[in-house]
Parts: sequence; structure tokens; C-alpha cells
Amino acid sequence: MERGIFRIRPQTAFGGPLRGDTLFGQMAWAIRHRYGESRLQELLAGYTTGKPFLVCSDGFPAGYLPRPNLPLRTFANDPAVDHKAIKRRTWLPVTALDRPLAEWFDACLDAEALQKATTAALAAVHPQSHNRIDRRSNTTGEGFAPFSHSQWWFQTRQGVEMDLYLLWDSERFSREECRTVLEDVGLFGYGRDATTGLGKFTVGEVLAWNLPQPEQPTSYWTLAPCAPQGLAWEGSRSYYTPFTRFGRHGDMAVLQQPFKSPVLLADSGAVLTPPTWQPAFFTGQGLGGEGTLSWAIPETVQQGYAPVLPLCLPQFASEVA
Repeated sequence: MERGIFRIRPQTAFGGPLRGDTLFGQMAWAIRHRYGESRLQELLAGYTTGKPFLVCSDGFPAGYLPRPNLPLRTFANDPAVDHKAIKRRTWLPVTALDRPLAEWFDACLDAEALQKATTAALAAVHPQSHNRIDRRSNTTGEGFAPFSHSQWWFQTRQGVEMDLYLLWDSERFSREECRTVLEDVGLFGYGRDATTGLGKFTVGEVLAWNLPQPEQPTSYWTLAPCAPQGLAWEGSRSYYTPFTRFGRHGDMAVLQQPFKSPVLLADSGAVLTPPTWQPAFFTGQGLGGEGTLSWAIPETVQQGYAPVLPLCLPQFASEVA
């Protein structure tokens, strides 16, 4: 697999956070539109058997990663330390990856400090009011039923950027194709309410994935929601937050039955420890196919893979926080 860090610039508010599994779905639709149904089916061959052609991370503020989901005592053994402050300091600069894990907290920033210190794209959530329309009369009808949706608004100053960590099988899907498809998603818009102008972004430079690595890694640190079920892990040394994806079809498939079967995932930032660590670029599994996710489109698949970074997990982190 080839790897790259795609730096993007949001151009509008987003309808929700940029999540890797959702981005993969939209890139699959973009491939279908640009290259055709047969090309997409070729790329998806082997997807549910450990051979993904593309794996997408969440979108992170440029130059930063979310702190791994570990017990708080991993970062501070001093009981006098304010653990609420630790929880708020969740953004880790990639330049700190060469430090021991226990020292990462010293480099972490909370959302307010990150906004002041950098031009990284960090969103503030604001409600947007809507009202239901009776399409037969093009009015609100007899009742007035307003409701609101959250929107993710980025900093107003120019140059805010986000990083996407992407993996692709260069024998089947080239770097140029990957960039082109990502640009297509940015032009149309990512996520909810893209048809009303949300979720637009431009694609900038592609950075080399040359991050510092620990000398003796023991675990994988995930950069997107993934499906670790059925794989071999040391339960006492694996940490994650469960995340249920209530997925829906996008693009033209919304005209059919739009809902997909829910899937249980480990949220981004999970730390998964195998019995024996081996170098890997991603973990998890491809979900779906044969009608398991959607009876409307039986071949539907879901990204249950996640890009990973190596992590050296100290022994004391397995204790109960």
C-alpha cells in the first residue's frame, strides 16, 4: 500500500465531522461517476477479505492528531494533576511523536489553545434552523414545525487546513486517481447537506507519511473508526470507545431504500494490541457484501478498516484508571 497525507482546505461549513468511513463511501461514489460502475467493482474485489484498495482516515487539524484513547494515568501519575484538564487537551502535534508516550500530555493542546496557536482547521459547532415544507403547496402548511441541525464552522481566517491520512493500493489505484477522486468529493461537498452547499473543500499538497516511530512498538493506534471484531487482540491492553454507525446510502441510492444496517465500530483513536506486533499500515476489516448491510444494494460495503500508527504501550497502562 502507498501512503500519503493529503492536506485539504475547507471552503464552507460541514454538516458533521469528517469521518474516514463516510469519506470512503463518498469516494467510492465519485469513482463510479468518473470511471464507471465496472471500474468500481474491480477495485472492490477482495474488499471484505482483507484487500482494500483504499483506506481513509478522519480529518484532523493540520499537523495534529487526536490523543490515543488510553487511561489517563498513562499520561500523568500525579494524583494532583487536574484530570479534567487532561481530557480537554486532546490534540497532539505530530512533532511530539518521537517522545515517550508518558510525555505526550505536555505537548497536547486543548481546542482553544490550538485555535490561537495555529492555522489548523478546527470547527465550532453551531445550530442551523430549518422548517419542514409541504412540497404539494410549497408552504409550511397548517403547522409551523421548525427544527435545527448542527453545522461545523471552521475558523474564518484564511488558510485553515486539515490532514487526511490515506492508503491506496498503487497497483490498482494510482496516486493521481486518488487525488482526482478526492477533489471530486470536495467540489460536490462532503457529508450531510452537501446539496445545500456544505462540506466543500480544496485539495492542496500531498505530504510524505514520514512520522516518528517508537523503537519497540507494541500496539496499533487507529486514525478512523474500524471493526476489530474477530481479530486477535490482547483485551487487557486494548482501549477503545464503541461507536455505532447508523449508515445511510448516499448519492443516487437515496432514491431507493436509503437505510443500511447499523454496524458496531471502535471509534477513532483506539489502541489495539495484538499478541505479537507486526508492521502494518492498517487494521480492521471490510464489512458488508451479499446483502448483509443493505437489501436495496446487496453489494454495499462499509469501511471497517483504519490507517494505524505504531505505539509503544507501557505495561502500567493496562491497569484500571
